[in-house]
Amino acid sequence: MHHITLGSETDFDGWRKAARALVVNRVKSSEVIWSVRGHAAKPVEPSATPLKPVRDTFKVPARFVALVQSVILHRDNERFALLYRLLWRLRTRHDLLDIATDPDVALVHAMAKAVHRDMQRMQASLRFREIGREQKAHYVAWFEPEHHIVVAAAPFFARRYADMPWSILTPDICAHWNGHAVAVTPGIDKTEDPNRLEEIWRRHSADIFNPARLKTQGCR
Repeated sequence: MHHITLGSETDFDGWRKAARALVVNRVKSSEVIWSVRGHAAKPVEPSATPLKPVRDTFKVPARFVALVQSVILHRDNERFALLYRLLWRLRTRHDLLDIATDPDVALVHAMAKAVHRDMQRMQASLRFREIGREQKAHYVAWFEPEHHIVVAAAPFFARRYADMPWSILTPDICAHWNGHAVAVTPGIDKTEDPNRLEEIWRRHSADIFNPARLKTQGCR
């Protein structure tokens, strides 16, 4: 078995690099176990057979790449394996994505739609609350996403509210905008009461803006 450990729940680049190496080495989808660093139920043993360096290349439909980018944000733990299984099958069935009745194809499309609905829900329902006054004002919102969409959704809010500093607090991760870049910090405990948003903010703000915890993200 080949054990692939991704860097995060939304590690698209890591999945793509691993998937390319696995396909080139002719590793079947049934021979791969996917996990996320720090989230494995038990210690992951190293792969029995190291993969050979990738020299060959192959093409996949552009819409498959777009599907991967969406589905990888889904919360289903089997999404990485599902996407690789689909990629493995695309090697010999180039029209596979056109077969709407195929179970794998139907499932990835349903997962992509669920992610898009969650993004739309976040964009439509998020409400910021002002914390502080005048020059020290900061705007804070609480949201509980169904899927791992916060980083992907943050640029939308950066564009819409470009002239105000804001933070979006979620149980997964928190996103922050300072007028120049989006930064990400760990999530807030789900047991917090979102109705006491100002109290949550004041209790966590010092920790949130600890430079050691901030990870700046590109904003598109």
